[in-house]
Parts: sequence; C-alpha cells; structure tokens
Amino acid sequence: MNILGISAYYHDSAACLVQDGKIIAAAQEERFTRKKHDFNFPTHAIRYCLEAGGIDAGKSLDYVAFYDKPFLKFERLLETYLTYAPAGFRSFIKAMPLWLKQKIWMKNLIREELNFDGPVLFPEHHESHAASAFYPSPFQEAAFLTMDGVGEWATTSYGFGKDNDLQILADINFPHSIGLLYSAFTYYTGFKVNSGEYKVMGLAPYGEPTYYDLIRRELIDIKEDGSFKMNMTYFNYCAGLTMTNGRFHRLFGGPPRRPESKLTQREMDLARSVQEVVEEVMLKMGRHIRRELGYPNLCLAGGVALNCVANGKLLREGIYDDIWIQPAAGDAGGALGAALAVWHKYLGNPRQADGQSDRMAGAYLGPEYRNGHISGFLKSNDIPYEELPEEAVAEKIADLIAGENVIGWFRGRMEFGPRALGARSIIGDARSPKMQETMNLKIKFRESFRPFAPSVLQERVGDYFEIDRPSPYMLLVANLKEERQKPMSAEEQKRFGLQKLMIIRSDVPAITHVDYSARVQTVHAETNPAYHQLLSAFDQKYGCPVIINTSFNVRGEPIVCTPEDAYRCFMRTNMDYLLLGNYLLDKRQQKPLEHDVDWRQEFELD
Repeated sequence: MNILGISAYYHDSAACLVQDGKIIAAAQEERFTRKKHDFNFPTHAIRYCLEAGGIDAGKSLDYVAFYDKPFLKFERLLETYLTYAPAGFRSFIKAMPLWLKQKIWMKNLIREELNFDGPVLFPEHHESHAASAFYPSPFQEAAFLTMDGVGEWATTSYGFGKDNDLQILADINFPHSIGLLYSAFTYYTGFKVNSGEYKVMGLAPYGEPTYYDLIRRELIDIKEDGSFKMNMTYFNYCAGLTMTNGRFHRLFGGPPRRPESKLTQREMDLARSVQEVVEEVMLKMGRHIRRELGYPNLCLAGGVALNCVANGKLLREGIYDDIWIQPAAGDAGGALGAALAVWHKYLGNPRQADGQSDRMAGAYLGPEYRNGHISGFLKSNDIPYEELPEEAVAEKIADLIAGENVIGWFRGRMEFGPRALGARSIIGDARSPKMQETMNLKIKFRESFRPFAPSVLQERVGDYFEIDRPSPYMLLVANLKEERQKPMSAEEQKRFGLQKLMIIRSDVPAITHVDYSARVQTVHAETNPAYHQLLSAFDQKYGCPVIINTSFNVRGEPIVCTPEDAYRCFMRTNMDYLLLGNYLLDKRQQKPLEHDVDWRQEFELD
C-alpha cells in the first residue's frame, strides 16, 4: 500500500511517501527549487518520493493525503475578514487570487498534477501535526501537544495517542496563538516572520526579561492550565499585512527595528521576555496535560516545538518521563503526519512501538548521491579532487578539523526537517575559541550572535552535557557540565549584550552559548555510521567527542541537496575543504566559479 502525503501553500511545502506503514522518503520542496521555505505545490519533492519508492502515481499509488482542510481554512479567512472589515480589505484582496484559482480546488489540482484518480483525503492541520508526533514516536501510548501559528482554526491542540488511534481533546483557536505571538516579536525585532523565529530564540540569552511583566499584563492572559487569550488590539495580523500595529509600537517604545540595522539591548531584552512567556505557557500546558491524561510520555509537533530551549526546560522539569519531538515539526512534517494518519487511523492498520527507537530513520529520508554520480560531476567540470578509501575518510577529516579547517560534509541521504544532522553539514573544531566568529562571518555570512550546535557521540554525551538521554534531532537544549565550564572573572560578569560573546566559557567554546547552554545533537552508529565514525576518530586522536555542526548553506539559502549545490556553496564561502562522498576537495586547488552571480542577489536574506 502506497500513501503520498503532501503539505503546500503556506510555507515549507513537502512530500512524504509511506509504504505499508514505513516512511520511505520525505523532503521539502525548497531543497530542489533553492527557494527557502518554498510554499508552492511540491512537484519536485513528490517526484523524488515516488522515484525513491519506485512507483508511478497513476498506476500504484493508493491514497494521497493533504495536510489540512482547505475549505475550513478558507472559512477562517472569510470570517476574519468580515469580523475586521473594512480594515482587512488589502490583505483579503491579496490572498483571494491564489485561493480562488488553486487552494480550494486542492483535490482537482492533486489529481491533475499526479495523474491520479484514487482517494484524496484531508486530515485537519493539527491532526496531521499530532500524527507526525505520535505515530513515528517510540511510545505505544502517549499524550501529545501541538502548537503553531494557525492551521484551519486551531493554533494549539492536545490529546493522546494509543496503539493506532489518535484523539484530539481540546483546542485553542485563532486569533489566539502562541506561535503568532512569537512571530509578532520576530517581526518587531527586525527579523523575517516564519523564518527568523530561531534568531529570537538565539538572541534571548543576551538580554534580560525586562518586558516580561508588560507582555503578561497587556498582551496575553495565561491561565494556570496554560490556556491563554491575547489582547488583539495590539496586533495587526488579522486585518493587515504586518504582525504588529501602532499601539504595540507605542507600548514598547518605538517602531519595529529595521531589518539588518544594528541590534540593541532593547531587541535582546524583548527576545528574552517573549521567550520566557512561551516557556511559561509550555510548562503550564505540560503540567495540565499530565494531570488530566496521566500519560508518562509526551510527543510534540507544530512550529513552536522547534523552540529547543523551551523543549529542554520542559524535559528538565521532570513532568514527563520522556518527550519526543518530530524533527520536521513545522508544516513540512504535516505531509508525513497526514500519510501516517491515513495508514493508521483511517485504514486501521496496527502500530507497534518498542519504547526506545523511533521510525524516522534519523530523519535521513532525502535524496542520496552515490560516488559514481559525484565523480561524474567532478570530472565533467574538471574539478580537482582526491579520492579517499572509505576506511581513510574518518581519520583524514578528523585531522583536518583538528587543524582548525572548516569542512563541508556531504554524505548519505539528505535530512528531512530544518536541521542538518551530519549528511549536509558544515563542521569544525568545537575546541577553537575563534571558530564561532569565523563560521558566522566568513562561512555562513550571518549575524555574529548566533550560536552553533554540537554533534556529540551518543555514548559520550553525559561527559559534556547535562542530559541523560539521546537528542538525535538537535531539538533539546542542555547546559554544559559544570566541570566543562570556565568561571567568569568579575570584569566578565559585568558585560552585557553582545559583549558577552567574546568570553571563553568552556573547553568547547565554539558551541557554548552565552548562558552555558548548547543545542545538542547526539550521533548514533545505527542511523549515521559514517558521521559516527568521524566523531569516534576525532575522539580517539584528539580526546574530544564533540565537533561543531551547522547546516550546509549560506544565509538565506536552503540546505544543499545535490553535489552541484554543495560545490557552489563551497566556492562562495571561505570553507577550506569539501567532502563529497569519498572525494575530498581542497579550496586552494580550485578555480573560481565562472559566470557565478552574487549569492546575496540569488537568495533573499532570512
């Protein structure tokens, strides 16, 4: 039985193929079109998934599942317009053409695009999120919590999954949305909505919660069970084309920060304040769900579940024995959830979990390019390289990392979701005090305050971080072990804002954030043996099982997909080496790209 899941037309369009209950392939459309957060119909991602499964949509595809109900979403758009009319006329007129031409005719569009005449099913948006969280999880039964901007009407849902069943018990509906609250502050602090929220999270430790009381008093009323209601007189997203309005700006002392302008302490304090509000909501909801349902484990999905700082705090509170977060927690994961909901809930197929391993295959569900394809590309373009025997790769790259080189690492199947997990990664030495600045400014061309994540051997994670369980998807933040931390001097403790960035805080300073935390990725031999071998070699030779891992892209670019994408990114940056499969490229031996455009013109800054 072949089930194709699709998400499209909001942001992060994606496709997923499930065969007889097994996730065969999943990918975001952006990786193929090179347009970050591409929202268009995922033609390329669908083609890849069908090819990966060896099927023809017109002949051997049994079901297609779309991740939400377009008519319900259209109803919300109309009701919102009528509620705020005539104020929302401009945004209404802007939205209508795409809805009337494509979105509400989704079933016909899918059948035409795929040459498919079988059943097309439409789970609700938060049902797709919940299915993406529970069905691939290690738990036979668990509670779930889904939080995002908005689906059809729901912005927050909770319920439980048991065996192959899934039940949503309660919702919070639009316009009250913790995801949109966070996006409002993303907009106000000068970052791009639906893209820059993680920057707000990364900026928060530089600030103080100066505005927390003001937010709680004026913007949002939070009950003891975590339910909330927002004061919509301060927000513009229902009726306008921006997130906040003049009243919001007066409340916080001025207009939104201009994008790319200098960051001030005000933006840092705003980020810290809204981050603490989100953490408060998640913790109160987590406690309420545990009291109400009693399940010892919790599954999370929806865009807010990408807030790994809040996830880490929820875990450390000990409310649950364990939590599991869908690695593609945003809308892309809705494609996967929709397909699994059809297999398990609609068709009633059984599900068996072992309590330990999930069904995501490490999130390595995207395209893979074998050495034959790579060597053909290198030879046809006269690109100098050194071919490494498989047994020599790990030690060679470990030596280059120890020499403070920055390396593009391109091996195996591409990751599904927003995080690079050791298949399409840029890697470096976490022990280097200058590596964070080097990689931010000379490799990624992004803001200097942004932290880098560590990849660490799963079997050694407890030696470096205050975490006692796997974190394979880089969705949990944990503190460095106290014995790894370097105490600050009296002078260093007086620093504030971005001055904190220059302090060496641990024996792996390049991955230690200013609050002694890190967004941890544990590396497992079962799901990524090549990457595990690299970290093992680095540990054996240099006594450190931790390296820097950041996504293989420049700012505003999607993570690379093909060898061609990787080579182009390599040549546009100050990376020192590129490993494509078994082929090692030295930047010093390369010729400049011919007829290349400035990447800043090609990619819109995020």
